Amino acid sequence: MKTRDMNRDWIATAATLNSALPYLQRYDCAVVVIKLGGHAMGSDEAMESFARDVVLMRQVGVNPVIVHGGGPMINAMLKQLDIQSEFVGGKRVTDKATVEVVEMVLSGLVNKRIVQAINGQGGTAVGLSGKDANLIVCDQADPALGFVGAPAQMNPKILHDLFAHDVIPVIAPLGAGREGETFNINGDTAAGAIASALKADRLLLLTDVSGVKNAAGEVVTELKAGQIREMTMDGTIAGGMIPKTETALDALHSGVRAVVILDGRARNAVLLELFTEHGAGSLIRPD
Repeated sequence: MKTRDMNRDWIATAATLNSALPYLQRYDCAVVVIKLGGHAMGSDEAMESFARDVVLMRQVGVNPVIVHGGGPMINAMLKQLDIQSEFVGGKRVTDKATVEVVEMVLSGLVNKRIVQAINGQGGTAVGLSGKDANLIVCDQADPALGFVGAPAQMNPKILHDLFAHDVIPVIAPLGAGREGETFNINGDTAAGAIASALKADRLLLLTDVSGVKNAAGEVVTELKAGQIREMTMDGTIAGGMIPKTETALDALHSGVRAVVILDGRARNAVLLELFTEHGAGSLIRPD
């Protein structure tokens, strides 16, 4: 009985691999930018699973780029250092002391955790921030918010060089100012800017929700840009989903083929989205 059950499992695995062939061919040499949110990083086991998925993507010919957040980790470190935060219009004011902590946490603790996880699964990952090779040059987004940046100029050559050597870039959302400042960038915004600069085939926004929901609270699996605008106007899309869908619309306008908002806490979410017929989360395409 045990042997028959094992054979059944092997047959199911072989069938899964067989059905994935068209999608493996579809994404051969494609650039896929993945925004990994701080809440989606989860446990060490979840990170290991995510890293394994990314290494598999690279193994079958996809060029993955990881852009990560780290809000919960930044909050924890600010609290530990007793650095108080002020907020303007619900957004954190990033003063000099705060941006130094942000850089330390994002470029150090969080970035290297992801790099180590990918390398531990047999991949070759290199950690960067938007400051490296002037990948992201920023202007100040709002003087009232301090060192918060808006991407103004993208220089993706370093990423193409890494692709050529089968290296997986892992990017912290920081940017270089024109006067040598360090700017903190919203993680979704940074991922969208990088995906746009690369004309990526897919931008995957991994978050802590299952996708874009309709008025009945059901996840909508496929949407056009116009539908996103309508749902935002009537209030169906609200709160924290608004900046994510705005990032999606900006990326589509800049040449990204499609954007997916999906639950990064779900096991193998990236593989399910790319290599199965069903997909995962909400796929947003241009009109």
